[in-house]
Amino acid sequence: MFLPSVLSLFLYFPEDKSEYIPASITFAIFLIGALLTMRFIIKISKREAQKAKELEEQILKNNQSNQRNS
Repeated sequence: MFLPSVLSLFLYFPEDKSEYIPASITFAIFLIGALLTMRFIIKISKREAQKAKELEEQILKNNQSNQRNS
């Protein structure tokens, strides 16, 4: 009894379906932006992981050479 009246305040289904077009365009723009941002973050993350791996290998080589010289 109370629930349908509350939901009717938030739900709006227009008779004219052309009102969905601006919402669809906005959704598509934000979806594309989110996907591009995610791909950009993944690309930078992989690059940073590669740099960290190279730095770790360099440190291990330096430690091994220091142990041999000692």
